[in-house]
Amino acid sequence: MSRHAPVRRGGDAGGASVWAATAAAVLLLVGTVGVDLAAAARARHVASAAADLSALAAAGQSVDGTAAACARASDLAVRNGAELLTCRLDGWDALVETQVAWSGLLPLRGPARARARAGPAPVDAGTPPASGPVDGSVPAVEPS
Repeated sequence: MSRHAPVRRGGDAGGASVWAATAAAVLLLVGTVGVDLAAAARARHVASAAADLSALAAAGQSVDGTAAACARASDLAVRNGAELLTCRLDGWDALVETQVAWSGLLPLRGPARARARAGPAPVDAGTPPASGPVDGSVPAVEPS
């Protein structure tokens, strides 16, 4: 019986497996960071939308007092997936701050917060009215 000597391969046997495992780990890390960034952006948008809507609701109820205005703001914040942190009236303006907790895969996280202010538009008596047509059309130019 004759024995054949094993075929010797170069020193890089199994190198493709190492590269494949490294590529998979990098893709997993990039995916995890991407998911966390998307979750943080979503939480920030939810907090911002809830703050805007809560401030508008509170400003609409400001004639009924701070308690009624802030109760309405709190209800709207909760219905939009946020928590109302602060609410106060400054004259007819409502100032609110909301918070949205989010969970990420990485340990670096915290709640998303947003502030909003709503109230009547300020009246500036010194600005002249805009001239030109109201419907947005361009006036015809007369030939000279």
